[in-house]
Amino acid sequence: MGISSLCKALILLELILLPLFASSDTKTLHESSDSSSFPANFLFGTASSSYQFEGAYLSDGKGLSNWDVHTHKPGNIIDGSNGDIAVDQYHRYLEDIELMASLGVNSYRFSMSWARILPKGRFGGVNMAGISYYNKLINALLLKGIQPFVSLTHFDVPQELEDRYGGFLSPKSQEDFGYYVDICFKYFGDRVKYWATFNEPNFQAIYGYRVGECPPKRCSKPFGNCSHGDSEAEPFIAAHNIILAHATAVDIYRTKYQREQRGSIGIVMNCMWYEPISNSTANKLAVERALAFFLRWFLDPIIFGRYPEEMKKVLGSTLPEFSRNDMNKLRKGLDFIGMNHYTSYYVQDCILSVCEPGKGSTRTEGSSLLTQEKDGVPIGKPSEVDWLHVYPQGMEKMVTYVKERYNNTPMIITENGYAQVSNSNGNIEEFLHDTGRVEYMSGYLDALLTAMKKGADVRGYFAWSFLDNFEWTFGYTRRFGLYHVDYTTMKRTPRLSATWYKEFIARYKVDKSQM
Repeated sequence: MGISSLCKALILLELILLPLFASSDTKTLHESSDSSSFPANFLFGTASSSYQFEGAYLSDGKGLSNWDVHTHKPGNIIDGSNGDIAVDQYHRYLEDIELMASLGVNSYRFSMSWARILPKGRFGGVNMAGISYYNKLINALLLKGIQPFVSLTHFDVPQELEDRYGGFLSPKSQEDFGYYVDICFKYFGDRVKYWATFNEPNFQAIYGYRVGECPPKRCSKPFGNCSHGDSEAEPFIAAHNIILAHATAVDIYRTKYQREQRGSIGIVMNCMWYEPISNSTANKLAVERALAFFLRWFLDPIIFGRYPEEMKKVLGSTLPEFSRNDMNKLRKGLDFIGMNHYTSYYVQDCILSVCEPGKGSTRTEGSSLLTQEKDGVPIGKPSEVDWLHVYPQGMEKMVTYVKERYNNTPMIITENGYAQVSNSNGNIEEFLHDTGRVEYMSGYLDALLTAMKKGADVRGYFAWSFLDNFEWTFGYTRRFGLYHVDYTTMKRTPRLSATWYKEFIARYKVDKSQM
């Protein structure tokens, strides 16, 4: 975008947003989200993942991933689409980095495709074309002053590992993950200073092994209708192996690379906030169980070396145990907690009261029914997608909870974003005029700042997402991008939210330069 075009966009932004905000309780553009309160080294970025962005699904030696296989089976994706091309970032990364630089972000969160680097896992050779691609991407980012923030895997794993031994249902997955991350640290660690082992393993365990909507599509009734699986046991087996695979990766990094490379390593969790549907003791305890069976399921073992007491009490022998050697690895913990936060839920106790069937209501889910309505009133302003309600205070409460439970371990908001639903009858102007996303980001950043002013050690914020992209089982029917993508031409067009984010970051930089 040229200077004159940028000026016009900013003027348009003012004309559109000032009346909008003046007529509501939302602060004006210049007052909202006080950027001067962020620390000088704060990461502002955008986020993506390999399968959702790269495309080039069999190019230059890449092997098949579990998502390649899953999306090619009819009925698995709502619009029948796949990520074969996605938004073609594999071929357009230089163009995309120019757009990131124009936004003013200082970091970009992306994931590496395990199958692009090791098409057959540890059972085959290293694909040097994949190494070359990520080297070029990392170097191009750094040339623009953008720090790479790398997720080592973001749901996609080589299909070879599923076929050989059942993926994360086998302890062999820990060895495979260790082999893979060692290669990544070796080839890229001199320039990558932020590593996340897994993205949302809590989501991965539930949707892959309990409800069976995502690969490896394993479940049992009444949770889902799959040809294989055990919804009452397999989520905990897969989670156990993922936790130990994380510990393996951290052990390798700490032992072989961290002192010289001077980076940090963590994990990224899906972090929903929960409110009790009433102030009863039973419903307050149900909130704690919901947090235990979703978030603390992974973080407690990684940070404290043990599963939550709420889980052990309910699950008994269904919950795997850590060996002495496992415990030694888990002591390495992590350097930061990545938090993907979008929305919040009410929670109802299902132990002392009878619940309607629904998410979280069964014993092995914690007997805590999740709902986004209370007496017919939604927890926050509904968005265009049914699961996302706008409840900014959930951001402050979630960050505060993690701060207090985990001794203020450094936190990074690795995803936060707002969706629009693709409408073939709509025009591009409707997609570009995304005032809902601007209000959402402003409100959630304000809530984040409130938590930080109260002492939460938050180191960064990444908007999901940089571009519209392939949104897993929803295909291309959901749009989260700051930039609109025409999926026919692949043209990227900035939305109002991109201009808002750009101006916000620019104010932040001006504020810091005058300190």
